[in-house]
Amino acid sequence: MNRRARVLPLLLTPLLLTACGTGEPAEDPVAAAASAAAASEAAEEVFLTPDELENRAKAMGADPELVHVMRVPEFPLAPQSVGVLGDDGFSATYVAASGAMIRLSVERGAITEDTCRSRPVGDTSDERTTCEFDAGMLYRTGGGRHEYVLPKNGYAVRLSAETDAVSRTVLRDAAGGVHRPDAAEAAATLPSPRPDTTPVERGDLPEFGDGAPDNSVDIGG
Repeated sequence: MNRRARVLPLLLTPLLLTACGTGEPAEDPVAAAASAAAASEAAEEVFLTPDELENRAKAMGADPELVHVMRVPEFPLAPQSVGVLGDDGFSATYVAASGAMIRLSVERGAITEDTCRSRPVGDTSDERTTCEFDAGMLYRTGGGRHEYVLPKNGYAVRLSAETDAVSRTVLRDAAGGVHRPDAAEAAATLPSPRPDTTPVERGDLPEFGDGAPDNSVDIGG
């Protein structure tokens, strides 16, 4: 009696041979392909051109020049915290898994050695502020918080945190790595501008008079 030989697909053959040799179950080729596709898709990054970065910053009211980011793996960005500070400044908060937070803020105006002690670090203005130079930056404490200030040309970058939550070493390292965002960082930091929306037309607005709604009722209410 002639029997047909069953030929395994070439894709499955090496997987089964490997599994037989190791005693481990063969990997599902469909699942493997899906996993590879997902990894490839996850590796794709969104990049902003300089014009797009400027448009996103201006849409939220911030000067593009004042947008900065920090890169500390243990402190990912909290996207909902990104916003404008003052007239056209920028601010963002980075939160660790423990709940510790580092706030990055950028505002116009300089903080110098002469003015350092006159500006509060914490929320309480009557707390004593201390200042000292450290690694080319100003280190300030007060009100249960501490911060590093990076003097720039016409503005200042500040990284602040609660003293008990974030160590000085971590804060100094984070401040030393603050920089203007590249294309990928800008896309991950700045929110997309809200699309223009068309006003919804109300059906109860009369075409005459001041356009107020007609709230009259018939006799009997």
